[in-house]
Formats: sequence, structure tokens, C-alpha cells
Amino acid sequence: MTVIDWLLDSDPSIRWQVMRDLTDAPAEDVAAERARVATEGLGSRLLALQSADGRWGGAAWNRGWDSTMHVLMLLRDLGLDPSSGEARRAVGLVRDRVTWRGCGPPECDGNTFFEGEVEPCINGQVGAVGAYFGQDVRGIIDRLLGEQLADGGWNCDAVNGSTRSSFNTTICVLEALLAYEQADGSRPEVTEARLRGQEYLLERRLFRRRSTGEVIERDRASGTDWTRFAFPTWWHYDVLRGLEYLRSARVTPDDRVAEAIELVRSKRDGDGRWLLETRYPGTMPVEIDEGEGRPSRWNTLRALRVLRWYERAESSGWQAAP
Repeated sequence: MTVIDWLLDSDPSIRWQVMRDLTDAPAEDVAAERARVATEGLGSRLLALQSADGRWGGAAWNRGWDSTMHVLMLLRDLGLDPSSGEARRAVGLVRDRVTWRGCGPPECDGNTFFEGEVEPCINGQVGAVGAYFGQDVRGIIDRLLGEQLADGGWNCDAVNGSTRSSFNTTICVLEALLAYEQADGSRPEVTEARLRGQEYLLERRLFRRRSTGEVIERDRASGTDWTRFAFPTWWHYDVLRGLEYLRSARVTPDDRVAEAIELVRSKRDGDGRWLLETRYPGTMPVEIDEGEGRPSRWNTLRALRVLRWYERAESSGWQAAP
């Protein structure tokens, strides 16, 4: 069985993305496979867990990964078609019934879900799913624009006086800004902020300190290793997530991503697959992989399409510095 065959022998949420990103299948075939996410497999199981009050896990957000925000993030990762009846019904319940009561600062209790709360890492994730599912998240986006730091990134600790950005917060905000642009069209101030944040990552070659050039071995906030690939990533940054953002944003790669790409290549096993190297503590609403330390279809899909993005740029004439 080839790696592509192995990927295709799976859930519709993986199959349609393999067809689109790795095999260049006809658009109508991709759309037909994508439509199955709402009615079969992981997508259908996640949708079935929604309560009548619109929530998953009894909360807008929690630390256990089974809340409304986390399930919507998963459904976005699975590629649930926002125009499907199932998506419109589920997201409509969230929009109309879910608030932040008991899930954030008291001043946010009355906020509807897609108004968000105060932390930019959380608002980044809410903004990303809201934009993807066609909701009005302009308020969140405008708030995030006002919270960008001088070095180009974002940090949830800025409210406590931090002036240096965080990779974790920055990647969450970048994904939100990109999703907003893709859904609603470009606003110059949004694009400008996103490009500045993008440079924050590139200037650091996705995992090095700008000041010394040394590899950042462990994240100070969570203790996680950015060179170990997880899925889902939740609020955590890692190198593969950074590369996935750049690919999604259609950035033309340059020598600042070459080392990160080599890190991805180095992790391919003898069968051409990538492992789920780590998973973060919490309660998954449904299991989407075979477990930590085992070959991961999600990491393999993501790694292969990042490499394809990079190699296509190389073949078109761009050359990484030796």
C-alpha cells in the first residue's frame, strides 16, 4: 500500500483533502467527497454531540478540548463544508444560543460566542472558525488589530506588560486574519497586520530566537517542544503548524523556511509516514488518530502538502540558500 493509498483508506475528512492537495482530483470529485464529512465518520460524530443549547461540552470554551470552540476548530480542520445544511444548522445554534457566561472574564458573560472574549489566542481561534463558517467576526478582528505588538506578533500576556510576542498567540491570530481575508475579502489594514505577523515567524526561521539564532527547544508558556508535531494543535505552536499557515497563505517560500522544511523531511519514517509525536492533555470529543507514537494520517497529510508547496516553488526556479 502506498502512502497515498493509506491516506485514502480513511475518513472522508482526510480523503477529500488528499484528493484536493495531493492527487489533483477533479473538483467535482473533491466536492462530492467533502460533502460526506457532514454525514459520515468523524464529522458526523462531532455534529451529533452538539446539545440543544448549541454547546459542545457544556461550555463556549474550556481547558479540556471538548468545548464548543474546540469542536468548531476540529470541524474546520476536517473541512466541513460551511454551506452544508448540517453546518448551517449547527453554527446557527452556536450563534443564537451560546454565550461566554462562566467561560471567561465576568465582563464577557453577556457576549455571544462570535463576539469572543479578551485573550487574543482564544479570540484568534474563535475568529478563525467564525470566518470559516461565514459568521460576523469583524469585532474580534478589529480587536486583534489593536493588540498587535511592535515586533509584529501578539501575546496574551501583553495585558500584564509583556512587550514581546508569543509564537503560540501569533499563530492563532494569523490563522484568524487569513480566514477572515479568505471569507470576506481583503481589508488593507488586515492584510498589513497579517504580513507583519508573518514576518515575525519568518525572521525567526519558524523556531529560532531572533536575538541569538539558537533553536527554541521548549516553549516557556507550556513546556512543549516546537519540533514535535501534534494534531490537533489547539493553541500550541509547532513548526509544522507554522509551515501549514504559510502554505495556506500562499507565501512564496525563501531560505528562511528551508531549515524548517528539512526538519519535516527528517521525520518521515521508512514507510513514508509521519508519527503523531505528541498530544496535549485533555478530553478529545472523538478520537481522530491511532495514538501518540503511531503513524498519523493527519500529520502525514499535512507534512506531504507542505513539502509539495515547497518543492513546487523550488521547481519553478526558487533556490534555497546552501
